[in-house]
Amino acid sequence: MDEQIIVLAASILAAYLIGGIPFGYLIGRMRGIDVRTVGSKNIGATNVFRTVGKKWGLLAFACDVLKGALPTLAAVLFLPGYELFVGVSCVVGHMLTPFMKFRGGKGVATTFGVLIALSPILVCCAFVIFSVVFALSNYISLGSCTAAAFLAVMVWFPVLGEKGVDNIPKCILLTLIALFVIWKHRSNIVRLVKGCENKVYLFGSKGR
Repeated sequence: MDEQIIVLAASILAAYLIGGIPFGYLIGRMRGIDVRTVGSKNIGATNVFRTVGKKWGLLAFACDVLKGALPTLAAVLFLPGYELFVGVSCVVGHMLTPFMKFRGGKGVATTFGVLIALSPILVCCAFVIFSVVFALSNYISLGSCTAAAFLAVMVWFPVLGEKGVDNIPKCILLTLIALFVIWKHRSNIVRLVKGCENKVYLFGSKGR
């Protein structure tokens, strides 16, 4: 039992440190830009997309997804029953990275990666919702919050083969992650209400 606790604690710590790798910041620095000083000053993929370039933003997004998906998938395979703790640690690491004085990103991409490993069918539905809202509005923040709200509710219901409330701890933790993602977007929500949130055009810009 003691050995199992040590393995679990080490896995959670490793997931936190992996989740804390600030890929958005590192990619920005590779291009000579400190994303903490431009745009929204956030180190997440969205700010990289806006300030460094689209392909670099997509690269940051992919890296943030993988740092959530891979540790969680490893836990699913080798630490069954504890994958929730590993996944949550990845997300917390991204949002409160120890490498950036505990100031991190908003957790959308990393949460997406975790959910791919935990609830692939449900997260695919959430991704479709995000894509539709983003395509119609050009607001990444609105799409992210809408998808997170969808997850917070639908995780409690059997959807497309998901177990719903048959796994209460999973439902609670995924709901908390989704709500935390929304809370991290509180400044974006204020700007959306005021009508001054920045739009992101995936293919060119408005007027082209």
